[in-house]
Amino acid sequence: MKVRIMEEEVKEVEEEPLSPMARVFQSPEVDYCAVTIMGFKTKFCPDVLLDALKHNVSKHPRFSSKLSEDGAKWIETQVNVEDHVVVPYIDPEEIGEDGQGFVDDYISRLTTIPLDRSRPLWDMHILNVKTSDAEAVGVIRSHHSLGDGMSLISLMLACTHKTSDPDNTAIPSLKRRQMVPHGLIKRSWFLRLIFTVGSVTRLIWNTFVDILLLLATILFLEDTKTPLKGGKDVGRNPTRFYRRTISLDDIKLIKNSMNMTINDVLLGVTQAALSRYLNRLYGKKNEEEGVLTSNQNHLPRQLRFRAGCTVNLRSDIGFKPLADMMAKDSKCRWGNYFSFIILPFSIGLQTDPLVYLKISKSTMARKKHSYHAELVYFIINIILKVFGAKVNKVINELG
Repeated sequence: MKVRIMEEEVKEVEEEPLSPMARVFQSPEVDYCAVTIMGFKTKFCPDVLLDALKHNVSKHPRFSSKLSEDGAKWIETQVNVEDHVVVPYIDPEEIGEDGQGFVDDYISRLTTIPLDRSRPLWDMHILNVKTSDAEAVGVIRSHHSLGDGMSLISLMLACTHKTSDPDNTAIPSLKRRQMVPHGLIKRSWFLRLIFTVGSVTRLIWNTFVDILLLLATILFLEDTKTPLKGGKDVGRNPTRFYRRTISLDDIKLIKNSMNMTINDVLLGVTQAALSRYLNRLYGKKNEEEGVLTSNQNHLPRQLRFRAGCTVNLRSDIGFKPLADMMAKDSKCRWGNYFSFIILPFSIGLQTDPLVYLKISKSTMARKKHSYHAELVYFIINIILKVFGAKVNKVINELG
């Protein structure tokens, strides 16, 4: 493989205001970074990477701009690539027999080191360390104000080409699932009308309920206190990376068999894993306290457990070339164009594992038929325009 920035030249004014979401992410109270980890089949040659970045990095305006002193504008600047590429000396004895453990520890330490705001907010760390599935690892830190996950992944795919076919970007395309009415509904205008009215009514009701729950969460509604719930300052604690590799083919097999999406399957698997994990923790706690139970279910009753789930708001889904994302009025535009929803997790022990999948499918279908995410994005924009950047800390604490 070889890496290069897309050939299309993308021009931008010398200074450009930050978008509302970018202003949130760059504020000192939030200061989010996206960490991308890439495994390679061969050892890295830093000189080749530096040469490629020197010739191509200036073609992307976000990666060649820095923040103004007040954090309100992007200012185009000259990029010194050597300042952004880090190739640390690694003592073989420090790695030991566990290369993956060394990489996880290195990335964890990176989360405690902020990016230098006097230059473009990104860097790359080259680790020529052999892990269980790679000969070398590249770690890319890019500030979240540069763009969201869709933007960064699209850029990464657009920058990656096969050496055998350098002109082929091979960017995958996606299509939204369309609800296909029953054959009888398709033939009857009256039934189509009833179906449409019912769908719109359900959409309005779901949105209304979601907004009420959001307001209740901000004001008083809290999750059950569990070993997984952190305190108010949990976001400032050091982060430790752990991972588990699963087969995408297995996920797709379940998806196709149960007529679900990949996200539905992952939610179901996560619910099952967290349920069993919490049950073990509560079981150990009961043993320590001398509490005897007649069954293997140690979970408390009526456990409320929720998570914030990000949602892509672009009408044109899928990964797009860089030139398309940077084009004016693009439906797949570059930047931070996403919102979030509060996703309830069903925590409980199920004798049939498929129950977790059925619950996740029902939950996701309910959330997809709501304007919760769009309204949250609209509200955040209005608050930022009215109150400015000073409200960022409050928004972060409420989230």
